[in-house]
Amino acid sequence: MSIPLLIGSCEPFSGKSAVALGLGRQLTRQGVPLAFGKPLATSMDDPLDTFPDAAPGNPFLDPDVRFIGATLGLAEENLIPSLDVLEPAAAHERLLAGNLTPGDGLAALQRRIHDDADRLVLLEAAGSLSEGLLYGLGLVQLAQALQAPVVLVHAWNDSRSVDALLEARRQLGDLLAGVVLNAVPPEVVPAVREAVEPALERLGIPVLGVMPRSPLLRSVTVEELARRLEATVLCCQDGLDLLVETLSIGAMNVNSAMEFFRKRRNMAVVTGADRTDIQLAALEASTQCLILTGAGEPLPQLISRAEELEVPVLKVDHDTLTTVEVVEAAIGHVRLHEAVKATYAIRLVEENCHFERLFRRLRLPVHA
Repeated sequence: MSIPLLIGSCEPFSGKSAVALGLGRQLTRQGVPLAFGKPLATSMDDPLDTFPDAAPGNPFLDPDVRFIGATLGLAEENLIPSLDVLEPAAAHERLLAGNLTPGDGLAALQRRIHDDADRLVLLEAAGSLSEGLLYGLGLVQLAQALQAPVVLVHAWNDSRSVDALLEARRQLGDLLAGVVLNAVPPEVVPAVREAVEPALERLGIPVLGVMPRSPLLRSVTVEELARRLEATVLCCQDGLDLLVETLSIGAMNVNSAMEFFRKRRNMAVVTGADRTDIQLAALEASTQCLILTGAGEPLPQLISRAEELEVPVLKVDHDTLTTVEVVEAAIGHVRLHEAVKATYAIRLVEENCHFERLFRRLRLPVHA
């Protein structure tokens, strides 16, 4: 019989995939047989024509599963197909039908966990306590159906962040195996470890780790920004894999801009196509891409300098406000699909999380 373990969160974009990846790496390094899946997919990948045992009606594998599986070196048969997909058409169909049940797929997953040889089945749950209820696949529903312990990954801002954890503890009861406090401002990490962690323990919330906020893990590739903005790439196609950590808006005078840009790192700079002075100043700073808005085309000398410095220049049809909104929505809200981010996530979990209590609860013959 396999051992199920759920990685969940109270709120979206908490860092579940990073913790799942780091925990999975620790387990595989210590020889624990592992399978991985997302019962409720958040996007769809190629049809699983090569998976004869895929549950009926579940022909897709979430790209997160494929990426994490490849990073951990899992065989294809240990990547678990999703039971449903969280997208508008599927949700609309379920809503009109009044269908709140998970269907046969959950029963198939239960059988797989029961019948498989000894293996830890690591499952990444939906993005909040309520997400997935329409599908019968909410975090608490899954935990109860599979009798699976839950590790919650929770973004911690200040002590008001505890409310969501208290609600999760109320709903999960003894199935809450512990929490990882993530995205903690680096300057307050020591205080959180010294004061907040013991306070949570006294409230019956086991703390398995306190992870500092990471600009790298929140970063987005230039290629992803270009896709979301439907931008034209004017130069440096080879630089689309550069990672953007911060956003700057070039709407000030050039002297103020240069001082401001020097304080930022790995920027996407949004500015008007007619602001050559701002564009050139940005290129001399830590800029990963220029995003030009408005009418007109950049001057040839701007493109020439960008090519020398290998900084992609994107041209968009949106106004500056819309462009900024799209970029802001992307930073911190994208998938963990770059090797450099995966490597860093594994190291961050390794350095800041301690899973000994979790391993003892799961009766795993491992040492953290």
